[in-house]
Amino acid sequence: MKRHIENSRILITGGAGFIGSNLAEKLLGQNNKVTVLDNFSTGKRENLRPFEQNPNFRLIEGDIRDLEICREAVRDVDCVLHEAALGSVPRSVKDPMTSTAVNILGFVNMLYAAQEAKIRRFVYASSSSVYGNSPVLPKTEDAIGKPLSPYAITKYADELFAENFHELYGIDTVGLRFFNVFGRRQDPAGAYAAVIPKFMQCLMRHERPVINGDGSFSRDFTFVENVVQAHELALLAENPEALNQVYNVAFGERTSLNELFAYLREELSAFDPEISLIEPVYSAERPGDVPHSLADIGKAEKLLGYTPEYSVREGLKRAAAWYWSNLK
Repeated sequence: MKRHIENSRILITGGAGFIGSNLAEKLLGQNNKVTVLDNFSTGKRENLRPFEQNPNFRLIEGDIRDLEICREAVRDVDCVLHEAALGSVPRSVKDPMTSTAVNILGFVNMLYAAQEAKIRRFVYASSSSVYGNSPVLPKTEDAIGKPLSPYAITKYADELFAENFHELYGIDTVGLRFFNVFGRRQDPAGAYAAVIPKFMQCLMRHERPVINGDGSFSRDFTFVENVVQAHELALLAENPEALNQVYNVAFGERTSLNELFAYLREELSAFDPEISLIEPVYSAERPGDVPHSLADIGKAEKLLGYTPEYSVREGLKRAAAWYWSNLK
């Protein structure tokens, strides 16, 4: 089974972001022509610098809320990887209007432009947040609960639109529900930074990271290379049963925040022994945080051939080396 896509013309929306830029790097390295559409509201220009001189790379600076920009972006491409969104549950609680406009209107614009242009495959980022208040572990794709945030609602709405557009217009889509993705180029700054880069930055500055709750909460942390693999497999899938589906994309293992902190401290201590002496600070639980998250990745294994290559420990080792080189 073919596992790497080559010689294709691919649009990556949100390509200046964390996941998008990792996708761009991989796909350009496999002789694909890559167009990135980004408005740089959260994406970073420096994430695209390594590709600027590549003749197979094209940048369109624009907003997915503008249908004409979306139409321009899908011109002369075969496939779309739709990563553009306003992430973060807290951000969506603070400003649900913008999250809804970007994540739903922007998504529908992109999907509509793609079907107009007869795009072969539309792969899009969904989220484990769609599982909401469902207490069932591990999470399986067909058992979701009530969404707990505007962000979760936007991602679930996107899945419904994708299914509906396939039925109405015949466009083939694949949705990927990401679980706590981490890796190089994930931004540690700002109010909505994810836990791993935030912890890394604190430790590198000899500051004590804050753990919400007692550290027993757990997540299915997923190294970004596994997520890149899932995108490639979604683009390559030929079995009709594999298309117009949503899939969990994770490693399939739970790591508590206390374990995560210990792993990160150990990895970074290899660069700076003083880091080994740092202890976390424990504070109140965040309202709305679910205690545990764990994915069942059996569906992606069966229908896409997804086999996550990097464990949490291996991913953290690679991420720590990248942050040490790039944030110091």
